Amino acid sequence: MPATNPVESTTAPAAALKRTPLHALHLEHGARMAPFAGYDMPIQYKAGVLKEHLHTRAATGLFDVSHMGQVIVTPKNGDVKAVAAALERLVPVDVQGIAPGRQRYAFFTNAKGGILDDLMISHRGDHLLLVVNAGCKDNDTALLTAALSDVATVTLRDDLALVALQGPKAEAVLTALGSDADAMKFMDIRALTIAGIACVAARSGYTGEDGFEISVPVDKVESFVRKLLENSDVMLAGLGARDSLRLEAGLCLYGSDIDEQTTPVEAALTWAIQKVRRTGGARAGGYPGAAIIQKQFDSGAPRVRVGLKAEARNPVRGGAVIYSSPDSQVVIGTVTSGGFGPTADWPVAMGYVDRNAAAPGTTVHADVRGKRLPMQVVDPIFVPHRYKR
Repeated sequence: MPATNPVESTTAPAAALKRTPLHALHLEHGARMAPFAGYDMPIQYKAGVLKEHLHTRAATGLFDVSHMGQVIVTPKNGDVKAVAAALERLVPVDVQGIAPGRQRYAFFTNAKGGILDDLMISHRGDHLLLVVNAGCKDNDTALLTAALSDVATVTLRDDLALVALQGPKAEAVLTALGSDADAMKFMDIRALTIAGIACVAARSGYTGEDGFEISVPVDKVESFVRKLLENSDVMLAGLGARDSLRLEAGLCLYGSDIDEQTTPVEAALTWAIQKVRRTGGARAGGYPGAAIIQKQFDSGAPRVRVGLKAEARNPVRGGAVIYSSPDSQVVIGTVTSGGFGPTADWPVAMGYVDRNAAAPGTTVHADVRGKRLPMQVVDPIFVPHRYKR
């Protein structure tokens, strides 16, 4: 997601910060607000990050993610397939293979194979919908407009809000309000009427839990959220809980775990590049940085994103330098995200290490305020995903 940690402040003065359509509701519910990606966003509510996190895992958390960009890409001649083919010039994923009513994770790449942004691409039948990160949405829109202007019209929809309903009871909450959300499976997207309000919902999210990301007209979103909050299983949750949930689930934060200097192979995101776009595939290459990324596919990357589990209960935060031993002076990596995992009940982290230190079970040492803390290389998914497939 955006290019700062959710619990860090940006340097923008409060007067310059943008507000989502739910800003007044956040204040009404006692949110602690802070700058994030140019917006004044809720970090936590009165319950606190721990309770919001655990409630999302046990029931349902409701997140305002209206700061993110919703970009509509509409073909000029009605040919969505042609737009999908053109979009493949910007991303290394199989856009043409996305069926109507489905979505796929993707990323824009640069000439060096680095990630300009990560995003979701949905096939909405007569157009494509892209959900991009808040801190990148203006640049992404400009990139798309420049690349697709011959075949499509690109529109950043400021008239739409976005909320994420996440957790094992999310489906029940939506079906109780008259929708057929129970007919959807992971990565489906469709129009739904929820509590009498026309929405577009995708069965996906950023927590590792089952859930939905719901696009709602700006003038309807406050009444929509208030209706959801009438259900006792629904709790408002801020960016603090969203960060701890995604970290436990091993999901990358743009600007922390992935950026313009990080390739998809280094980031362990090769699962998102389908065979048709890899070496030997029918549509291999053809996107920025393809030669570098394909070479890393074949020969390996010099560093790899891994999970890191502390041996003690001391959280290791992003930015900590990693060494191979307690007394080595040779840096072999860096922690990119870290904190306490409430569900894992242990400090969790992810970061990059040299590939010869990336095998699971390898012990490395992170420097925290001058002390070398041992950490074990593990799978970055600390809490299993619970998507409805």
